[in-house]
Amino acid sequence: MVKILANDGIDPIGEKLLVQAGYQLVVKNFAQDALADEINQNNFNAVLVRSATKITKEIIDKCPGIKLLGRAGVGIDNIDVSHAEKKGITVVNTPNASSRSVAELVFAHLLGMCRFLHESNREMPLSGDTHFKDLKSAFSKGIELKDKTIGIIGFGRIGKEVARMAYALGMHVVAYDRHFKGKVDLELSIHKHKIPFALEIISFPELLQKSDFISIHISTGKGEKSLISEKEFALMKKGVGIVNTSRGGVIDESDLMHAMNNGKVKFAGLDVFENEPEPSMKLLMQPTISVTPHIGASTIEAQARIGEELAKKVIEFFNSK
Repeated sequence: MVKILANDGIDPIGEKLLVQAGYQLVVKNFAQDALADEINQNNFNAVLVRSATKITKEIIDKCPGIKLLGRAGVGIDNIDVSHAEKKGITVVNTPNASSRSVAELVFAHLLGMCRFLHESNREMPLSGDTHFKDLKSAFSKGIELKDKTIGIIGFGRIGKEVARMAYALGMHVVAYDRHFKGKVDLELSIHKHKIPFALEIISFPELLQKSDFISIHISTGKGEKSLISEKEFALMKKGVGIVNTSRGGVIDESDLMHAMNNGKVKFAGLDVFENEPEPSMKLLMQPTISVTPHIGASTIEAQARIGEELAKKVIEFFNSK
């Protein structure tokens, strides 16, 4: 019998599918330093993780019984994929399930920052009863997203979903992707209505120069320098807003703080950080930064889709053996 460990949990929909397929599923969290021993002692054939558990080269080498590694999410940087593949282990993830949730978080940050919600939610509990008029004055110069230009860096599934939402809000949309250029045709679905639209894939420097807002959906490889640092900030419009829901380290946080202090960046929305799970307190306390604790895919709906997609891939893999 196939034995599967879901070390970071799995949505009940995915759990039900795996059990119905006749697999023995164990949903339990083993500590990182005990994981290899537990995998071997329990003869697990597959290990499913989210972002908390790391499947390292050492774990892979110690566990010859592993046939499949699954990541409930898009990124797989917490799995040593290249080493797993060298050992003949298949690695799967769920790139389709969370696009909508991540894109909605982008606009939660953008809409909140444009109306100073991230600041007023901090200040109102402290002095809203005594300085109401002062706060009203301070936060009464919000802006609308309509007719502004959003630049999307990385035009995969999430980038395209951000583009659809931006188009629905009346924004101008441009994008950059390292893999292709030119015109891209998309479709916006609203209930039963289908609305076609097109946008242009432009160069990276051009996007930085044109955009009123920038949303990042691309990751840097291990050891690579940040995609956005002092040089890139210098190309941006004064007063730009930037959101990162991709990976910590894509933006150089020190250069971001400098760009915010000199007015180049008006505000930033960060869901990911250089030093997770212990991000810089100085960064977290910056009043013009809207922060969330890496929750891009963490909606009830997305987790259900992720669990289902992952379970189906596991079933497909073992059924093909």
